[in-house]
Amino acid sequence: MRNTPVVIVAVIALLGCGSSLHPLEPLLVGTWGGDNAGLIATDSSAHIHIGCTVGDVHQPLVVDSSGRFDVLGIHNITAYPVYRGPDHPARFSGRIVGRVMSLTVTLTDTAVTLGPVLLRFGEEPRMGPCPICRTPKAATLSRHLLGSALPSLGIRTRALELVGLHSAAER
Repeated sequence: MRNTPVVIVAVIALLGCGSSLHPLEPLLVGTWGGDNAGLIATDSSAHIHIGCTVGDVHQPLVVDSSGRFDVLGIHNITAYPVYRGPDHPARFSGRIVGRVMSLTVTLTDTAVTLGPVLLRFGEEPRMGPCPICRTPKAATLSRHLLGSALPSLGIRTRALELVGLHSAAER
């Protein structure tokens, strides 16, 4: 009976360490990669690629107790090889089980849905012919500051690349 308190403490500790639905709960932070898809999440935003498309969420990705998330953002389905725009309002939804995320992007102003795609926490995205942004803040900043002005100014992304304002490695 002397070991009873030790056993009780051990059981409580084990219950508190139950298996996590996702690597970082409830806030998702880090790189998630898959075949032709990727997501880079910070504590305040997320940057998403599915194929040659690109999207941004301007809030943290927070999951509920069942590992689900559903947030609004913007997504461009005509991003590569030349960023043509426009950014569409989009819903980013998914579920995380263990270290695997199922992600779906639904443009809310059209009938376009991308995914679901499967992403694994901590893996580099395998993007095929399309590049992925390695630094989401720099890519998002340049896209929002310059990208939104491109159509009205008649400037193409390639022209910006030539003068060094927007590098292909940054996208």
